[in-house]
Amino acid sequence: QVQLVESGGGLVQAGGSLRLSCAVSGHTFSSYSMGWFRAAPGNEREFVAAISWSGGRTVYADSVKGRFTISRDNAKNTVYLQMNSLKPEDTAVYYCSATRSNYDLNRSQVYFYWGQGTQVTVSS
Repeated sequence: QVQLVESGGGLVQAGGSLRLSCAVSGHTFSSYSMGWFRAAPGNEREFVAAISWSGGRTVYADSVKGRFTISRDNAKNTVYLQMNSLKPEDTAVYYCSATRSNYDLNRSQVYFYWGQGTQVTVSS
């Protein structure tokens, strides 16, 4: 059974930073591309960032480019999302996801496994 467990969410003031982690178990982590998505209250889930299985390619939503950084440690079966210069509009539940695809990583439809989510709240 594949499990994705997010951690690192919390309450932070605007301009602050948080680092989210997603620990993965139950499959060969290094063979999966990983993504982060988020869902604000009343909104659909939206793409945030993704990283290929090797870590050699990253993709970002325009709204977070230059502020967020996705990375992975295949030895620790963990993917990270470093979030800097946070804004109130970044407030959402953040979800980690996994896919065997190496294409269309900004599309939620290609992801098969999902975590339970972690809440990020940015106060103004």
